[in-house]
Amino acid sequence: MENTKKTPPVPRVGVVVFLLKGKSVLLGRRRSPPGESTYALPGGHLEFGENFEECGAREMKEETGLDITKIEFLTVTNNLFLDQPIPSHYVTVNLRAVLADSDQVPENLEPDKCYGWDWFDWDDLPSPLFKPLDLMAKSGFNPFPTA
Repeated sequence: MENTKKTPPVPRVGVVVFLLKGKSVLLGRRRSPPGESTYALPGGHLEFGENFEECGAREMKEETGLDITKIEFLTVTNNLFLDQPIPSHYVTVNLRAVLADSDQVPENLEPDKCYGWDWFDWDDLPSPLFKPLDLMAKSGFNPFPTA
């Protein structure tokens, strides 16, 4: 007798980085779901045995070629994407960081996943934003350190 029970989907852990430069953050426009064609932070999946900071630095390097420093934990968000072709659930760790060398320029190292990277003023973000980032911005969240 064949087992016809479907295994329920499980949440995944994502890590994103608010890379700060002056009053700007680095965003890229996504090329795939969830959130295709929306502007999002660099980041990706946490790998087995990796800590959050290692994941953020690795994903930043893989996606943009940038080296980062002063990596700090900000918050965690719970993100459901039930309206997507393949519904998903992400627990997302949000970090902030700065460039290790301020002369670095972001490159689009994963053109199949992103249209490109650019700096955007936090008070004048592009549209449309990736849903989790949009919700954070609209809630008054501020990734910049307070004095």
